[in-house]
Amino acid sequence: MGRPSKLTDAQWEKLKQRMIAGEKAADLAREYGVSKSAISGRVSKRAETVKSVANQIVAADQALKELPLAEQVMTMSLVDELKSISTHMAGAGKFSAASAHRLAGIAHDLVQLIDDAQPEKSIAAIQRFSAMTKLSNEASHIPLNLLAANKEAVKLIQKDAPVLPVKVVVQVEDASQPEAQ
Repeated sequence: MGRPSKLTDAQWEKLKQRMIAGEKAADLAREYGVSKSAISGRVSKRAETVKSVANQIVAADQALKELPLAEQVMTMSLVDELKSISTHMAGAGKFSAASAHRLAGIAHDLVQLIDDAQPEKSIAAIQRFSAMTKLSNEASHIPLNLLAANKEAVKLIQKDAPVLPVKVVVQVEDASQPEAQ
């Protein structure tokens, strides 16, 4: 793990906002007492991405305004439909992942019914296990495809997400004592 940063997350965020607003990395490096390379490594690419997306939005807005009014309405309706489709696909991915998880759990329970010593006596249990496993795998296709399609976005989210401390509490109880009513 690298050296701890001289700046807090809030300071880095403010620095990024100022770079997006047009201030130079060298000036900010002097002000904040960090190297220009530290700013470049942590902020410059994100700031450039934000600027690029903002420019794309401005260009799209300008292109929209150049269309006749009726086509502007059609365009905005299409945008709404595409957003709706995206939202529904994300929901489908979430529900499919949950279904795949539940079906895998059912398959896990069914595999316990198979007699390892004499599997031929467990043909029905094997068939049910096989069917549940197949259904679970099929249900996982949508979420896996969404993850694959958004692999770069997921990497960026994971990279930029702060690592938060976690508190784990384990409670041990004597199970041999009957519980008080």
